[in-house]
Amino acid sequence: MAQDADGNLVDPHGGVRDLKAKILRHVSPAFGEDPLRVLRVARFAARYQHRGFTVAPETLDLMKQISASGELQALTPERVWQETLTALNEHSPVEFFSVLDSCNGLGEVFPELNALKGVPQRADFHPEGDVYQHTMMAVDAASVLTRDARVRFAALVHDLGKSATPPAEWPKHHGHERRGVSLVRNLCDRLRVPTEYRDLACMVTAEHLLMHRLEELRPETILELLNRLDGFRRPDRIRPFILACHADAQGRREGTSIDYPSDALLETYLEAARSVDLHTLAESPLNAEAKKRFVFDRRMQAIAQVQNRRK
Repeated sequence: MAQDADGNLVDPHGGVRDLKAKILRHVSPAFGEDPLRVLRVARFAARYQHRGFTVAPETLDLMKQISASGELQALTPERVWQETLTALNEHSPVEFFSVLDSCNGLGEVFPELNALKGVPQRADFHPEGDVYQHTMMAVDAASVLTRDARVRFAALVHDLGKSATPPAEWPKHHGHERRGVSLVRNLCDRLRVPTEYRDLACMVTAEHLLMHRLEELRPETILELLNRLDGFRRPDRIRPFILACHADAQGRREGTSIDYPSDALLETYLEAARSVDLHTLAESPLNAEAKKRFVFDRRMQAIAQVQNRRK
């Protein structure tokens, strides 16, 4: 659209009509010349879904044709990741994946996510449906909790391991955390996802179930978790990790906001363990292994004291 010097609107493609009707529509057959436009439409849908915008049926049909052609698989990893990252920063990132699913492009671009569709879960823990539905709810929850795209990405991939559960074991998914880490790494390698996104996603994938049980863990187990999270050298990692785990816990049933006790508790344990005075250790005659054991024992005692005060 444009406006001439006299204030007359030039609108050859009916843009005003579509804006009033809240419709996202392509304006020429040239749309089909670049498969990246499929992802861009999905990204715009994620940006404007909360305002009521939807994709025009004829645009969705053209997107389906592009998906069926296999051209989406030819997109460079950098272009796919950039569109995905932008979508994760939008108001409604789930809509990005929903639109890709609607045009049959999800399996072309994100086969790991597509593989979650139809995979059942225990109804007592996940009455919302299959793993894909839970994943989208977790991303929705993460979008409410934070604008941090790293957290939203971690929520997106945290349950990829459930797609690798042998069907004979359904609806249980024992060991899906371990299987999931390798799948997350493969996805990140394929799309050349930045290290800070990959690292958080792998930590959440590996540790989210343990985090949910934080209140019942032994001090030693809690300290081992904090060490695996690198919480003493990188305390800045803890808050994003907590938020992603919170999103997983919230992304089920009705998806409503929940109280997540593990949130403040993990930070309390870390603060207690970090407060242990280790200044005299540098001059200690203990060897390296003994010093390491000393630090572990003192930090574990600090965590135990927090637990005792909570009883």
